[in-house]
Amino acid sequence: MADSQSNAPLRADAGAPNSGVIHVRTRLTTDFTVLSNALLQRRCSAVTVGVAAYIVSLPDGAPVTIAALCNHFTEGEILISRALRELEFAGYLDRRRERMPCGQIRTRTYFYDVPGGVPDPEPDGWPERPKPRRPRKPAPAVAPAPSPIPAPVPAQAEPVAETPVPTPAPAALPDADPQSLAVLSIVRRIDPRLVVSAREAAQMAPGISEWLASGLDGIQIAKLLTDGLPDRFLTRPAGILAYRLRETPLPAPPRPPMPLAERPAFVPFQDCEGCYRPFRAPDPGRCRDCRTGVGLRAAG
Repeated sequence: MADSQSNAPLRADAGAPNSGVIHVRTRLTTDFTVLSNALLQRRCSAVTVGVAAYIVSLPDGAPVTIAALCNHFTEGEILISRALRELEFAGYLDRRRERMPCGQIRTRTYFYDVPGGVPDPEPDGWPERPKPRRPRKPAPAVAPAPSPIPAPVPAQAEPVAETPVPTPAPAALPDADPQSLAVLSIVRRIDPRLVVSAREAAQMAPGISEWLASGLDGIQIAKLLTDGLPDRFLTRPAGILAYRLRETPLPAPPRPPMPLAERPAFVPFQDCEGCYRPFRAPDPGRCRDCRTGVGLRAAG
């Protein structure tokens, strides 16, 4: 008879995950680097992990200065230096200035696979690398001295009543001009980021009152305070508003209207009877050139 056949699978299903990463591993025998999961999976910048992995893959003696790392990576000096500082703070990197046997001072960079690990001596006879410098622990807080235990009061003596020390009342806020506060409310409606406290509003009220006295209305002041603000504030909104109130020059006060009696009378246009040019005069006649003879000679 023919060979027996079986419908059973050759191997049990390993159960591939429905989501997430699926590793396709290849056993490497050369050109690979061993990295700890604590370094690769630590919560930090991706640039920091990439710089650390690259430094670990380099042989001893390879330059790892900021300029050398910038030549390899596409990031700039700011990100590279920030990554080195983060590795140094975590204990993976140690940069020390050491004096060589010839007398020169060089900067040596030590990279530790595990922060705080003891380094192995170099087989080529290099001096053993020092242990990484541990961050200084904060000085222990000095416990307050125990208060002396009061002596027991005799039964015959009456306890002396302690006079309560009055607590100082909080300083009252100065009275602010309601119109100035209304201007700040307009400013807050234009830019919701410009939120100030009651004390800050009371301190800025005199400056806004001075602007109101110069002839500006509340909407004009609000536009001057909110025009051209940056997308991100580096200081408190009250500091920005106070700076603009202090540094923005006040506009010139408007001139009062001239009385009707002092206004110059309107002089109509007249056609010159000699050269027919228009000129201003209360009555018809000749222009100034025709009266002096200049216009007649030019016409002749």
